[in-house]
Amino acid sequence: MFAITSIYAGVLGLFFVGLSYAITITRRKLAVSLGDGGDERLQRQVRAQANCAEYLPLGLILLALAEAQGAPAIAVHLLGLGLLAGRLLHAAAFLGAAMSLPLRIAGMVLTFLTIAATAAGLLLHGFF
Repeated sequence: MFAITSIYAGVLGLFFVGLSYAITITRRKLAVSLGDGGDERLQRQVRAQANCAEYLPLGLILLALAEAQGAPAIAVHLLGLGLLAGRLLHAAAFLGAAMSLPLRIAGMVLTFLTIAATAAGLLLHGFF
C-alpha cells in the first residue's frame, strides 16, 4: 500500500533532514542557538527548510490519496517527481551564494502545479 508515495516520502524526508542538518552546522559555526542571528545565509537556510515544511506535508498527503484512489502509477510518479523537483529547485534558489529568483519561481510554480493538479484529480475522482 502506498508503494509509490513511499518512494517520494522517503526521498523528500531525507532531503528535509539534509536541510535541517545544514542549519545545524551553520548555527554551530556562527554560535547562534535560535533564529538566524542576523546572518543572511542562515536566514535563507531557515526559510528554505521552513518553506519545505509548509508545502511538503500537503503534497505528500494528496499524493497518497491519489495513489489510494487508484490513480495510474505513471500519474502518481509524475506528480511525485513534480513535487520533488519543485522542492529541490526552491531550496536550490535559497541555498546558493545569492538568492536565485528564477529558481525560486520555478520551484514554487512546479510545487503549486503539482498540488493543484493532484487536488483537482482527487475532486474529479470524488465527484465522478
